[in-house]
Amino acid sequence: MTEENSYQLLNTIDSPNDLRKLDINQLTEICKELRQKIVDELSCNPGHFASSLGVVELTVALHYVFNTPYDRIVWDVGHQAYGHKILTGRRDSFKTNRKLNGLRPFPSPEESIYDTFSCGHASNSISAALGMAIAAKLKKENKRHIVAVIGDGAMTGGLAFEGLNNASMDPNNLLIILNDNNMSIDRNTSGMEQYLLNLQTSESYNFVRYKLSQLFSKMGILTEDRRKRIIRFNNSIKSVLMHQQNVFEGMNIRYFGPVDGHDVNGLVKVLNDIKDMKGPRLLHIHTVKGKGFEPAEKEATVWHAPGMFDKETGERIIQDEEGLPPKFQDVFGETLLELAKQNNKIMGVTPAMPTGCSMNIMQKDMPERVFDVGIAEGHAVTFSGGMAKEGLLPFCNIYSSFMQRAYDNFIHDVALLKLNVVLCLDRAGLVGEDGPTHHGIFDLAYMRPIPNVTIASPLDETELRNLMYTAQLPDKGPFVIRYPRGRGSFVNWCCQFAEIHIGKGRKLKNGTDMAVISLGSIGKVAEQAILRAEKDYGKSIAWYDLRFLKPLDEEMLQEIGQHFEKIITLEDGILNGGMGSAVLEFMNDHHFYPQVYRIGVHNKFVQHGPIEELYRICGMDEDSIYKVLTTF
Repeated sequence: MTEENSYQLLNTIDSPNDLRKLDINQLTEICKELRQKIVDELSCNPGHFASSLGVVELTVALHYVFNTPYDRIVWDVGHQAYGHKILTGRRDSFKTNRKLNGLRPFPSPEESIYDTFSCGHASNSISAALGMAIAAKLKKENKRHIVAVIGDGAMTGGLAFEGLNNASMDPNNLLIILNDNNMSIDRNTSGMEQYLLNLQTSESYNFVRYKLSQLFSKMGILTEDRRKRIIRFNNSIKSVLMHQQNVFEGMNIRYFGPVDGHDVNGLVKVLNDIKDMKGPRLLHIHTVKGKGFEPAEKEATVWHAPGMFDKETGERIIQDEEGLPPKFQDVFGETLLELAKQNNKIMGVTPAMPTGCSMNIMQKDMPERVFDVGIAEGHAVTFSGGMAKEGLLPFCNIYSSFMQRAYDNFIHDVALLKLNVVLCLDRAGLVGEDGPTHHGIFDLAYMRPIPNVTIASPLDETELRNLMYTAQLPDKGPFVIRYPRGRGSFVNWCCQFAEIHIGKGRKLKNGTDMAVISLGSIGKVAEQAILRAEKDYGKSIAWYDLRFLKPLDEEMLQEIGQHFEKIITLEDGILNGGMGSAVLEFMNDHHFYPQVYRIGVHNKFVQHGPIEELYRICGMDEDSIYKVLTTF
């Protein structure tokens, strides 16, 4: 079947205005074609797959019922929003999704007027949408609807509940849609529950209720406090009839559901019934992650971001890894299990990323010692601090960009008390196609000012193993180890453990003309550039692996300051406040005044694309480093 025949109806949708012209009976076909479009595109252009398949019907219903972009839809966890992109003028350009200079990996207001807020990280939709709802109220935009779509694990984040708490207190007309794809919040469906849903979404019921509330408000009988008490009374009646109550009703947020999230006509009816109600409301829908593609329905975790696959057979196209160096995350996972077998104090903590960081290796072998706390980075850090306070040794693994959400927790709940928590920052540096919300470029700069903390970054896999070994030795205090996404350098990486002296770097190569100081695995890129520069121009270049950003190897830096007038620093992170800045500060404080050229990420957000291309754009690839070495 040709693409033209496959998407006969979808190809007529250039904007939600076109969608809203369709008869409601055509929406099922639109959903079928939209789901097929996602399958077709992602089979050859990888991205986040299962989540977007699960919200196809919801996406169609939202744009059919609401007057977007005037009405605001705020997505939470942007990997749910591929269908949204296709329906909002990006159908033909969707093939460029996540590619350099193509569509962004997550919704962004800089890309489309239909993308109302940044949503690369989870749990922010309710807070952002509430702000928009309050703004609409203050600006007297009474016809504007604000909808927050949260789900796919995002309800485990504390920020979501902060937003809910605020929404329950301040007058607003926010509609929250909870996309529940088998989360712990599941409720049993019963005849009474369906009756109550039908009653509460009844147009006549809500018209009478609204008119009475208007009348009582004008008479001064229905104050805001009394309105909340009436809602509490209503929720009490519901809890008596249904023998249960949920957290939303306890917060005075009107609750509707659960409803079938894959019945597009049913969703349209419910949304039409509740969209003009006053006050905060929550619609709870049940969906299946990976809906419509059987392998993804069966193994949603594997198919979250499966890479390329055969759309006919459902077979993933997996690269032959025979003879390749391991991924850093797998070295972490294997080493953690090995250390845990030797040290019974070691625990594993991860905020919803056991597979992504390879802590599932230990989880499979020692499930009682691994804790997946959900998308709750701040809690993960404080939880780790609590265990450390009682003598355990948690290895808390968080993606570098997500660690930004737990900064205060680390300062207040770990560093201040000098607790023995090993914080492993996976995906440090530029990460590629996931773009600016996921690049881990700020960690060196934001960790460096914190007292009591050791900060290290390994050049290769063996260094990662030995840093992990060193960090779990007695009384090392807060210990941060950052390492990149991707593969290392050695096939035979599983070395014997050896302690690394904290705060000691190493000279990897002698030289007399200039010194290169690198931190982390990007030093491997510098190594090749140095060899080329020496061969082509006869340069004599010394190379130092700093290893530790904190504490600095002052003895090594003293040697460099005394012997070199030209120094090049190289780091896979933001330059402002990073390793190069630390070297400059040391040289100035110790009255050395060499020329220092810093290579790293300048003060800007870096777009998405292949890591090699992003390195080139940032001047961090081999050719760019070579040019600096030969012209500096």
